[in-house]
Amino acid sequence: MKPKTPPSEQDDLFRARLAEMIDMRHELVKLAELIDWETFDREWGGFFPSHTGRPATPPRLVAGLLYLQHAFALSDEGVVARWAENPYWQHFCGETFFQHRLPIDPSSMTRWRNRIGEEGVEWLLTETIRAGQRAGVVKGKDLKRVTVDTTVMEKNIAHPTDARLYETARRCRG
Repeated sequence: MKPKTPPSEQDDLFRARLAEMIDMRHELVKLAELIDWETFDREWGGFFPSHTGRPATPPRLVAGLLYLQHAFALSDEGVVARWAENPYWQHFCGETFFQHRLPIDPSSMTRWRNRIGEEGVEWLLTETIRAGQRAGVVKGKDLKRVTVDTTVMEKNIAHPTDARLYETARRCRG
């Protein structure tokens, strides 16, 4: 089943809005304003042709969690747990009020990745690059040339406590 459309934002008498709790100059707040979140609703909405069953997780939440997971090198369990503790992450993923519970079960992240596939991840990367272009930090000329660093290799470095060094030194003296 397709995700439910969020209800209109009403004030809650007993809870403060996230926007009132956080610094609106934070980089995740600024990035959330630059990203066109409807892109994910349009592109990923086709993955739910059925109109029966439990509603899917909102695409903005999933896209936000996937971005945060990659940006902070976290596991599925780690990103979901940190989301529940961090008001900036919750605001980035579209929440209005602070939530004290996990947004989704961590296994749902795997199901979403399998569902959206490589093409869905490319949409996430594309929208991130477009957000950088809208902010003026990524120029068109920056995207014409790609530099790949291939120097990430294990080096064969011997440490002073290595037995092979002792053996080499013993042979050279003799």
